[in-house]
Amino acid sequence: MTFKEYIKLETSGWKWYEVVYLAACTLAILIPSLISGDSAMAVISATCGAISVVLTGKGKLGTYFFGGIQCALYAIISYKATFYGETLLNVFYLLPLEVVGFLSWKKNMNAANAEVVKLAMTWRQRLLWGLVLAAGTVALGLALKHYNDAMPFMDAFTTVGTMIAFVLTVKRYSENWWIWVAINVATVIMWIKNVAAGGENASIATLLMWSVYLVNSIIMLIRWLREARRNA
Repeated sequence: MTFKEYIKLETSGWKWYEVVYLAACTLAILIPSLISGDSAMAVISATCGAISVVLTGKGKLGTYFFGGIQCALYAIISYKATFYGETLLNVFYLLPLEVVGFLSWKKNMNAANAEVVKLAMTWRQRLLWGLVLAAGTVALGLALKHYNDAMPFMDAFTTVGTMIAFVLTVKRYSENWWIWVAINVATVIMWIKNVAAGGENASIATLLMWSVYLVNSIIMLIRWLREARRNA
């Protein structure tokens, strides 16, 4: 795929209200973050993150470009806030998967609407991944507690949940959004506490980013489930 073909693929299939939604999500983070005087790193990370999640919901390959930038910067921000699970997750797992996801989606694009083809899991698959999520959360939570993580089990849930949800996203399963909704609720709580505590590592931009993630995940859950049923 040439660069020209890639740009054409990314910009095709958009309805006017989807463009407005993308702009609204981006501005909802950018403007308050700049006003609050947040760090440049936090603002860039949050803005790229907002763009990435909307592009994920839209099924566009560009999500992996903006997602890669967000992962790298968010890892640094999380380390400074002593959310070590989030740091390790982004550096050693999500960044490599950004590349894997791009290559996987590239092979499974719908020519009709220039979006990735969405799938649905069986109930057996849902149960299996649910058990993996529960066991992984408990195991990692105990480990993070030993290393004085700020919120060990909450951090563990978001870490393990993100690992699973990202794999399901790469595999194009619509159920990934159920996990993202739960993760986003938990992470918003984490960053609300972080901002409320104050200090140099408190990041309003990051809190706004996760708030946008939450709203977007609910909207995209409905959209992907509908399209997966149609494809089935």
